[in-house]
Amino acid sequence: MTASKLLSAISLALLAAAGAAHAESYDGVHQLTSAASRADVASQAVVAARSGNPYADGANQGPVQLIASTTSRAAVRAEAVAAAHSENPYAEGVTSRVAPVLASGLDRSTVRAAARAAARGDALPL
Repeated sequence: MTASKLLSAISLALLAAAGAAHAESYDGVHQLTSAASRADVASQAVVAARSGNPYADGANQGPVQLIASTTSRAAVRAEAVAAAHSENPYAEGVTSRVAPVLASGLDRSTVRAAARAAARGDALPL
């Protein structure tokens, strides 16, 4: 038992000595060395404060930069009116054709009555 206590004390002392060997030394406060004058630093601070945050993204970026358009307001309005009057205003690419009419066994009045009943919250006949 004495040997185990002695061995543990020696190992603990070796660990403490190894830890002390790796400890850092304190050199005090270092003197500031800068080549820029106070006025230079102040002008750089003003530029940095007025420029955008380089690390911002999404909502933190601030106001969006406006893009100058080459299309006139009248041309955009004419395109919007033409798109609104087209057969399928949501058409893009391959699906830009008119949606096909599907054959149904129900007449129009039956479908309308069911739609009105659903809008009112009435129970639909199943």
